[in-house]
Amino acid sequence: MEDLVGLDIAKLTDAGKAWSAVSNYAGGARDFVDQGVRGRLAATQQGEGAKAALEKLGLLSDNYQYIHVECGMIRTLLQGLAEELAVPQRNLKQALEDAHKLNFTVKEDGSVEYPRSASTPSPLLPKPARSTGSPPLIKSADPNEAKAQVLAERIGTALKEAAEIDGRYARAVAALKTDGNLKNTDWSDVARDQRGVQTAAGKHFNEEGIPKGRTPKENAEWWDRLSQEKQEEYLAVHPEIIGKMDGLPSGVRDQANRVVLAGARVDLEEQIRDLDKKEPVHYQPRYNNATGLPTGAKDPTAAWLKWEERRNALKEKLLGIDAIQQRFDRTGEEGLPDAYLLDFDTKKRGHAVIANGNPDTAEHTAVYVPGTTAKLGKVDGDIRRMTGLWRVAATMPGEPSVSTITWIGYDAPQSAYPTHNGDLLPEAASDSYAHKAAPTLKQFLDGVQTVQGGPDASHTTVIGHSYGTTVVGATSMDRGLGADDIVSVASPGMLVGHANELDAPKGHVWSEAASVWNDQVTVGGKIAFLGGNTRLGSWDVTTPVTDWLTQNVPSDRAFGANIMQTTAKDHGGYWDDGSVSLENQAAVVTGRYEQVKRD
Repeated sequence: MEDLVGLDIAKLTDAGKAWSAVSNYAGGARDFVDQGVRGRLAATQQGEGAKAALEKLGLLSDNYQYIHVECGMIRTLLQGLAEELAVPQRNLKQALEDAHKLNFTVKEDGSVEYPRSASTPSPLLPKPARSTGSPPLIKSADPNEAKAQVLAERIGTALKEAAEIDGRYARAVAALKTDGNLKNTDWSDVARDQRGVQTAAGKHFNEEGIPKGRTPKENAEWWDRLSQEKQEEYLAVHPEIIGKMDGLPSGVRDQANRVVLAGARVDLEEQIRDLDKKEPVHYQPRYNNATGLPTGAKDPTAAWLKWEERRNALKEKLLGIDAIQQRFDRTGEEGLPDAYLLDFDTKKRGHAVIANGNPDTAEHTAVYVPGTTAKLGKVDGDIRRMTGLWRVAATMPGEPSVSTITWIGYDAPQSAYPTHNGDLLPEAASDSYAHKAAPTLKQFLDGVQTVQGGPDASHTTVIGHSYGTTVVGATSMDRGLGADDIVSVASPGMLVGHANELDAPKGHVWSEAASVWNDQVTVGGKIAFLGGNTRLGSWDVTTPVTDWLTQNVPSDRAFGANIMQTTAKDHGGYWDDGSVSLENQAAVVTGRYEQVKRD
C-alpha cells in the first residue's frame, strides 16, 4: 500500500518522454541515412564497393527503424502505466484521507480499525474491517462498522486494480528485448512485442478514441488535434488502424504499415509452420474401375490438395511482402526515391498501396489502379510499373516533382476467361467488383488531396489498366475521382459511353490500347457490356451481336478520349522500358501534353 501511495507518477511520465526522445532521434537518423546518404550514394556511385556500402547503409537504416519502433513501444507502455496507475492511486489516497477524518486506522494490509460507537456495549475496543472483494452489504447497529467496511472495500479495490495494472505492464516490458540479430529475428520480435503492447496498453489506448467512418478531412483534423505523445501512443498500439486512415500524412501511415507488414510476415510464417506439421496423406492408390484392383498409380488425396491450396495462398502473400521489402531496399537506385507504404493487409487476397516519393509534397501525383488478377501476391509487377513511370516522369525536362502510387486497395476479379470449374462467365465480366471498389478509391484519392492541401495543390492523374479502368469509371460515376487527367490503358470499358461523362476536365481523358491482334481485352469488354452506349437498352439473349460492338470503350474514336500511340505487343507491354506507351503516360502525368504522341 505504501508503494502505491508513494509512487511518483511524474517520474514514469518523464521516463516515457526520454524514451520518446530516443525514438524520435532514431527515426530522424533513419531518414538522414535513407535520404541524405543512401540516396546520394546510389545516385552518384557504382561498382561493387558502392553496392557493399549501400547494403551496410540499408542495415543501418533498419537498425534505426528498429530502435525507433521499439523505443516508441517502451514510451507508450510507460505513459500508459503512469496514466492507469494514477486512477487507483487517487482512489487509495482519497480513501485514506476519509479514514483519517473519521479517526479510523488503516493497517498496512488494507484493513481498517475503527472505534466502537458509544451505543455499543463495552469493552470499547477498536475492531478491524477487511475487504471482502465485493460491495459491502452491511446491516449493523454500529454505524462505524458500516463506514469502516466501505473504506476497506475501497482500499482493497484500489490495491487490486493497481496490482493488475502493474502485472499487465510488467509482462509487456519484460518481453521487450532483442537478441541482436536484426536480419533474421528482431523484426519478428517487433511483431511479438506489438501484440504485447496491445495486450498491456490496449485497455487504456483503446480503439474508441479513433474515429471510424469519417471523411479524410475529419481524420486529418482528429490527428492534428492530438499531441505528439498521443500520436505516438496510437501508432504504437494500433498501427493497423492508423495505417489505413485516409487523410493522415504519408510518413505516419508508412510508419504504421511497416510495423503491420513485419507482423504479417511473422503471422504467415507461423501459419505455414503449423500447416506443415499437419500435412495430410499426399497420395492414395488408383483402382481399376472394372476389377477394383489397384493399378499401381497414385492420385493426390482431396485433403492434401486442399492443404496445398491453403499453403500456396500463404506462400504467395509472403512473396508479396518480399516484393514490398525489395522496393524499400531499392531506394536510391538510379535516383529512385523513398517508398511509402500507404496501406497494407493480408485480408482475402491481400491489399497494398505503395508510393514512389512522398505524395504529400509532390507537384504531380499519379495513382495506378491495376486490373484482373491484381492481389498482394502479384504486387511486384505493379510496383515495377510505377517505379518505371516515376523514372521517366521525374527525369523529364525541369525534373518535375513526381509521386507514382500503386493502388491495390480493392478485391480485383481473378479470372479473365471461363474457368475450368464450370463457370461460364469470368469474374472480369462483372461490373460488381468495380462498383464495390469505387468508394474505397474515392476515399483514398480524397485522402491524398486532403494531405496535399486541396485538389489544386498537386496535378493528379489516375491511371487504370484493364479492369482497373472499369474501377476508375465506376468511381467517376459518383464524381469521386477529382482527377486532373485520366489515362485509360487497354480498357474493356469504363461503364460510360463518352469521355465527358468521366470525372476529369473536358479534353483530359487519354487512351492507350494495342491492336486487337495484340490485345483482345477491348473486344472482350464490349461483349461483357463494360462499356457504355446511351442508345443500347437492357440486354437479353435476343440482342443482336452487332449491338455488342456499339458499346463505346476508351480506345474507340466515338468515346472521345485522346488516343495515344502505343508500341505494346501484348496486354502487359504498356510499361516496357523505353516504350512510347510509357513516355506518353509520363508526359500526361507531368502535364506536358505537347509531348504526347497521338494516334
